[in-house]
Amino acid sequence: MGRLTTHVLDTAHGRPAAGIRYTLTAADSAIPLAQGITNADGRCDAPLLEGAALKAGRYVLRFEVAAYFRAAGVQLPEPPFLDEVSIAFGIADAAAHYHVPLLVSPWAYSTYRGS
Repeated sequence: MGRLTTHVLDTAHGRPAAGIRYTLTAADSAIPLAQGITNADGRCDAPLLEGAALKAGRYVLRFEVAAYFRAAGVQLPEPPFLDEVSIAFGIADAAAHYHVPLLVSPWAYSTYRGS
């Protein structure tokens, strides 16, 4: 059974990024397929999509990072360098596990296909 998961790490402070708002949409739609807030471990409590809900296609995962860093007490310029991070990615095999982590600071981010 395929599934899509994510987690966020705060590389500026060396810890999981708890409390980041995220939204998952299909790339050609603004309608949320999943949304929520990362837990204390910087993860979602359940897969974003799994089973029949996970289809091959293009998706966008958006994270509200400036709000997270402001809540953590980080002084950010206005406008912030990174306000929202959007990761556009594709799922070719709906039966596979796709893990899309975000490593983020106020000034940089990276991602990869994890396991």
